[in-house]
Amino acid sequence: MPRIITYNVNGIRSALGKGLTDWLRAASPDILLLQETKAQPEQIPQLEFEALGYRAYWFSALKKGYSGVGILTRLAPDRVEYGMGIPRYDNEGRFLRADFGDISVVSVYHPSGSSGDDRQAFKMQWLGDFQDYVDRLKQQRPGLIISGDYNICHRPIDIHDPVRNATSSGFLPEEREWMTRFLNSGFVDSFRAFNASPHQYTWWSFRANARAKNLGWRIDYHMVSEPVVGRMTGARILPEAVHSDHCPVVIDIDF
Repeated sequence: MPRIITYNVNGIRSALGKGLTDWLRAASPDILLLQETKAQPEQIPQLEFEALGYRAYWFSALKKGYSGVGILTRLAPDRVEYGMGIPRYDNEGRFLRADFGDISVVSVYHPSGSSGDDRQAFKMQWLGDFQDYVDRLKQQRPGLIISGDYNICHRPIDIHDPVRNATSSGFLPEEREWMTRFLNSGFVDSFRAFNASPHQYTWWSFRANARAKNLGWRIDYHMVSEPVVGRMTGARILPEAVHSDHCPVVIDIDF
């Protein structure tokens, strides 16, 4: 039963310095989807991953030290597709797809709008264009697992303080409405398919000891298209990882 983990590492070189390789050996996913790698491919020590049996694929931002996604896989993909064919997004290294038979697995890193109005507008434009792209992709590849950092909490149970954060980027009404439309277009939030309890988060601010107090946000997802939903057998958050301000999220699914 293949295990897929998505993990925003907040800089892969930093995470490697904090023991990411040892964690990867112990967690032993079949596929690891990475976001916010913040590195060019030549800056990443490939041999560390190859020694554990992984093929590595990277899609980096043009700007060094920024954004970037990756896929490590023990399963040989039939095809790897870099980007969405939209330069303004591909220049930021936000979308990487690998095809395995009738299933496509995507590592995606949605923009944050927290730095100001311009980036929030960019984020909202991305969300519309991303939905359009996925709608077209589903016509060719209906079996989709789109995993990564969406930078959106969907429901009040996905954030520690929904009232005070109602005007915060990542929990704005228009962002949450987009998430609802995305799910209604034919996807399932795999974690919520198995876990109904609140206060289960994947990201905490570094400030004010937020992680120890569990003042978090659930913004990292495995979104599974309807043709694949019946193959899911479990999903969970791994809170013990310490390489990042995010946590890895696992899905077990039958390929």
